Amino acid sequence: MNDTNNSRTDPYADQPWLASYAPDVKPDLEPLPDANLGDLVRRISRLYSDRTAFVTCLENGISGSLTYGKADWLSDAFAAYLRFHLGLEQGERVAVQLPNCNAYPVAIFGILKAGLVLVNVNPLYTPHETQHQLADSGARVLVALDLFGDKLADSIVGTAVQTVLLASVATLLPTPKRWLVQGVMRLKGLIPHATVSATALEQALSEGRQHAHQLPEQVPRSLDDLAALQYTGGTTGPAKGAMLSHGNLLANLAQTRSVMAPAIDPGAETVLTALPLYHIFAFTYNLMAFYSMGCRNILCPSPRPPSKLRKAFQGFQVTQFAGVNALFHALAKEPWFRDTPPPLRQTVAGGTALHERVAEEWRDVVGHYPCEGYGLSETSPVLTVNHPSGTIRLGSIGLPVPGTRVRLVDADWQPVAIGEVGELTAAGPQVFHGYWNKPEETERAIRDGFFATGDMAVMDTDGFFHIVDRKKDMIDVSGFNVYPNEVEGILSQHAGVDEAAVIGMPDTEVGGERVCAYVVASDPELTREALIAFARERLTGYKVPQTIWFTDELPKSPVGKVLRKDLRQQAAAADDS
Repeated sequence: MNDTNNSRTDPYADQPWLASYAPDVKPDLEPLPDANLGDLVRRISRLYSDRTAFVTCLENGISGSLTYGKADWLSDAFAAYLRFHLGLEQGERVAVQLPNCNAYPVAIFGILKAGLVLVNVNPLYTPHETQHQLADSGARVLVALDLFGDKLADSIVGTAVQTVLLASVATLLPTPKRWLVQGVMRLKGLIPHATVSATALEQALSEGRQHAHQLPEQVPRSLDDLAALQYTGGTTGPAKGAMLSHGNLLANLAQTRSVMAPAIDPGAETVLTALPLYHIFAFTYNLMAFYSMGCRNILCPSPRPPSKLRKAFQGFQVTQFAGVNALFHALAKEPWFRDTPPPLRQTVAGGTALHERVAEEWRDVVGHYPCEGYGLSETSPVLTVNHPSGTIRLGSIGLPVPGTRVRLVDADWQPVAIGEVGELTAAGPQVFHGYWNKPEETERAIRDGFFATGDMAVMDTDGFFHIVDRKKDMIDVSGFNVYPNEVEGILSQHAGVDEAAVIGMPDTEVGGERVCAYVVASDPELTREALIAFARERLTGYKVPQTIWFTDELPKSPVGKVLRKDLRQQAAAADDS
């Protein structure tokens, strides 16, 4: 298929979703004036110099803030340390393996200002997972959390890492608070001895200040230059590095701002960031979007359990929040959250499907529905979203953001009719440049300028898109397609079900697959028979789970996405036993 198709053969050519745009959202993309992300950080930092940019808030309520001006000054010092003390050349990679805390934006901004490439790494990764990402990216420097210092030797063996910097969640807190937090953690034996030679991030910043005057006023990087290697979640296999340019991320930042800006008052909002900033959703939306609009960002190192967010919500007037289905559900059940809900003006949902029952629970507590959106690491990440100032359609991932073209295609790459299910493909300035060192994977993923997401979706007559499921998770029951999301949504409607996850397993009797479900029950009296009967009333027979396992919890990624591959492994082990 090529771009010469007209609307008679390509029902998406005329972008029918534009007619459903909110009146205050412009359909044409208005790019930001910056040549790269480093220049954007400098411009915004000076514009809001005296305002609070970041606040690390620990679960015990201890907190510490950075102004825009100080974040700018400290990140300049880190950029100078990387470029002139360590001698890194532009384009070299620096890995950051930190939770949400003040050290994170300082490190990220410094990397971008230095013209280097950011490699985000999950702090909870095992040494094996970390080693794979470091080796694949060729990172020369690793900024890691001191709590995992005993894993460093195994994490960097066989990699290009030459310098390890250690930071704490208390790094850059006021001195008395920093001493208190770190002292208590040492007394509890939580800070292990580092197994490799490492430098404290504070020392690196001190050494960098001596070279800060050498930094050029403008970062010598263009829109096409690589800004980040954002590794995919690795839910189906080894993570791949999506190459995101400065242009990709700036475009998605402009796209996100254009849709969300009607519900954001620049310089006056407080966003609570519970989702990990190393994940692309929180990186672009929570970090970069709100920074670019001069807002205060409350950084919480961990949202699990949700009680860890209590001091942050109660200590600050939080007006903006982003989360995932599991987090909304958990917070809505917390008595302290329900009794005194925060004064939220806007909530955004992403990362995984938002269940209608959870959306309604959230609305009952805070007074509005989350605006569900959709994206991937490869798309910087936002492709579609419900407009906060327009129609919020539950069960929909919304409308493509300005400047984005979406097509749903069949197995032959031909567009399917409106109302029919097809694989979601997308083109736009936010779509990545390919996978790092994987040209064959890149060739399979991008065709005719469109990126194949692997997600099956349908578009309604108003241009709203609805994700049906992952292409790889579709279950073949005697030739009929079953989408796990649909079955999970039905099971979750049962009053005795807290969470549900559905997978397909081989059906050795008739061939194909059978539908299986893992369920976390809120009602200890709930039986498999009762739940299957409930499903039979609402689903066609072949969609009803044949097997149900009750479990205490579902395996999830750090952003709350259920790991179906882990469940399939559990089910296979159960079948073999």
